[in-house]
Amino acid sequence: MKRMKAEEQHSSSCSASPPEACKRLRPQHGEEPAAELSDTAANWEWDRLPQELLLHIFQYLPLLDRAYASQVCRRWNQAFHMPELWRCFEFELNQPASSYLKATHPDLIKQIIKRHSNHLQYVSFKVDSSTESAEAACDILSQLVNCSLKTLGLISTARPSFMEVPKSHFISALTVVFVNSKSLSSLKIDDTPVDDPSLKVLVANNSDTLKLLKMSSCPHVSPAGILCVADQCHGLRELALNYHLLSDELLLALSSEKHVHLEHLRIDVVSENPGQHFHTIKKSSWDAMVRHSPKFNLVMYFFLYENEFGPFFNEEIPVTHLYFGRSVSKEVLGRVGLHCPRLVELVVCANGLRPLDEELIRIAKHCTQLSAIGLGECEVSCSAFVEFVKMCGRRLSQLSIMEEVLIPDHKYSLDEIHWEVSKHLGRVWFPDMMPTW
Repeated sequence: MKRMKAEEQHSSSCSASPPEACKRLRPQHGEEPAAELSDTAANWEWDRLPQELLLHIFQYLPLLDRAYASQVCRRWNQAFHMPELWRCFEFELNQPASSYLKATHPDLIKQIIKRHSNHLQYVSFKVDSSTESAEAACDILSQLVNCSLKTLGLISTARPSFMEVPKSHFISALTVVFVNSKSLSSLKIDDTPVDDPSLKVLVANNSDTLKLLKMSSCPHVSPAGILCVADQCHGLRELALNYHLLSDELLLALSSEKHVHLEHLRIDVVSENPGQHFHTIKKSSWDAMVRHSPKFNLVMYFFLYENEFGPFFNEEIPVTHLYFGRSVSKEVLGRVGLHCPRLVELVVCANGLRPLDEELIRIAKHCTQLSAIGLGECEVSCSAFVEFVKMCGRRLSQLSIMEEVLIPDHKYSLDEIHWEVSKHLGRVWFPDMMPTW
């Protein structure tokens, strides 16, 4: 009876799942055949992956790995050449002698331009500091005559890059894209020799679609050139430029009834030479901007010497994010506390050896939307810092203060302050510490 039951169980298991039953029939020799079966099953699954899933996987592969994968089988090669895979692409152009980054292989670039240039829509170029890499990027741009890009980004990992390319070569290449792309919506061309005439070509062909323009450190563009863009591109929502291009006329153009609500305006205030003079923007122009786009972010980066802040923060300014990359005086920070009511984030890299107690309290009192602050080479007494945190309360979502900034006093020591600050923030907080290597 026992033998009959065992035979019945054995026969039922074989009929239910033949492969598994066969593995059990040969336990002493089953390891190698089982492995072969497992490999076969894996190949069977990869061979029948849905096309959408295969494309999704390919999009995460670096270009060279993607090219290797295309040699696995016919289906993968077909997927490699599908238009959907080439809508978004980044060209990496580096010189082996001057960069540790991998460059896009020249043969692959030729293949892309030959077979997929008309599929490209979202393109960026990442180049190192060498002129050769920047010129190679211009050569590729010049060949994109059959594509209509939606986004274009020119990214220099280090200067000078595009600024060392002959201006005529760069402008000619960029004009090819501007003329052939009738629906360009995003353009990032920081640190390039773009000029006013090329911006006019951009506007003539893409004024209805352009929404984002980043062009900081473009010395050949004049205030009139950027004003032309603002006058014609009424859908522009994000703009980044240097302060010398900012004008009352530009702000009024961005505030016109025809223009959509601006969402993000970034201004880089950079001093090229000590003692440089900076113009003043009228308060009425800023007021018009706020009335038209009440929720827009005004981000300002300051890289000035202390004696160059005269034209700034004397009247109310709607800045929301403020970064000081060089030393800034107590007086300027005091004016910030009085005239920046929309301030959300403040970063001070350096100040000097005079405590910022009064200035910090003034900022907490008048900047009621402040939610993030960072202090580097500054000094603040522990008592004033605790009072600042107490006034701001739990709206301080980011509080980055170096331990060296805090000066112990009669009320708090460095060991005690984190408990007091944590109590007012409603979460555990510690000052940042300088790493020791």
